[in-house]
Amino acid sequence: MAEKGEKMGIYEELVERGLIAQTTDEAQIRDLVNNGKATFYIGFDCTADSLTAGHFMALTLMKRLQAAGNKPIALIGGGTTMIGDPSGKSDMRKMLTREDIDHNAECFKKQMERFIEFGEDKAIMVNNADWLLKLNYIELLREVGACFSVNNMLRAECYKQRMEKGLSFLEFNYMILQSYDFYYMFQKYNCNLEFGGDDQWSNMLGGTELIRRKLGKDAHAMTITLLTDSNGNKMGKTAGNAVWLDPNKTTPFEFYQYWRNIGDADVDKCIKMLTFLPMDQIREIEKWDASRINEKKMLLAHELTELVHGKEEADKAEATAKALFSGDGDDANMPTTELTADQVAEDGISAIDLLSVCKLVPSRSEGRRLIEQGGMLVNGEKIASFDTKISKEALVEGVKIKKGKKVFHKAILK
Repeated sequence: MAEKGEKMGIYEELVERGLIAQTTDEAQIRDLVNNGKATFYIGFDCTADSLTAGHFMALTLMKRLQAAGNKPIALIGGGTTMIGDPSGKSDMRKMLTREDIDHNAECFKKQMERFIEFGEDKAIMVNNADWLLKLNYIELLREVGACFSVNNMLRAECYKQRMEKGLSFLEFNYMILQSYDFYYMFQKYNCNLEFGGDDQWSNMLGGTELIRRKLGKDAHAMTITLLTDSNGNKMGKTAGNAVWLDPNKTTPFEFYQYWRNIGDADVDKCIKMLTFLPMDQIREIEKWDASRINEKKMLLAHELTELVHGKEEADKAEATAKALFSGDGDDANMPTTELTADQVAEDGISAIDLLSVCKLVPSRSEGRRLIEQGGMLVNGEKIASFDTKISKEALVEGVKIKKGKKVFHKAILK
């Protein structure tokens, strides 16, 4: 926090918003970012053609820092994506071609442009495939291998968590590759600061230490880790699917509803971390009575939907949500699935199949449980059994599905 009467710098604002978990060289970092002297990078996995709500913290951070005069580097992990990161996976992730990765990177850049400005002396996007894929293994070992202590690596929390289940040699090398990224960009782009999730602390320290050992103690490379989101790095995940920033994957209404429905305990935290409301206003909002919790959620949902999809779409999503919950039935902007003739038999489609086709449940077993617990309504009528048929005639007119208390969806047969 800034002293009374002292203007708050961007670093102090990040602290007050609850974004900073830990840092190296805090005094130097504060001076760097407050005076617009940081060229910083954040890494993005590139396994899909859209960013998700889980990327929000990184995107808003880049926007805040660029507005304060600092230069962002969006690093696409094309080198590691070519291999596929096995962490937390029971099967090897699908290997993508360089063309796939380049396409995904372009999609990322278009979405990032809503948050940061790319161009000469502004933000840049780079792909670590451009240098990692050219590395000769023996040369890499000779260049940086002696800078890493195996004993220290094994003490790192990121490796401790994997030791019991088994740590592959591929995963063991990940710290070296991430560290090399920082080392390379420090020299190539004058990148002097890395941001990442709190779970990346050991990997990030590796890069800082590599730069100092290779380039001397006066090489000022520093590291900040961000607090992971309140859901344990699962922000933007719901019903087994990602909440995408691409409106073709997650409609603005669905996006709005995701934030409208977050847990009560997370609302204040998300408003501080993710929105651009001034801190003075946020402090007043935090004082609101508990009876205004839904007002807070609507504020959060509108602010974030406007950031991603624009004010018009945010207004539409809010109006639709209000209309649905007030019972006037306005479904103009409700998420809709268009069924094809081959998906609907002459006697209709079963309730469980309709849930699956509309992607409202991640599995049929979860759909069955939902119906058995009375959690599915079609046109206001509770569905009693998973094999209840919704008629072809009704689908031609269009039916409204309500899942639980807060999810609305329309299905229509074209």
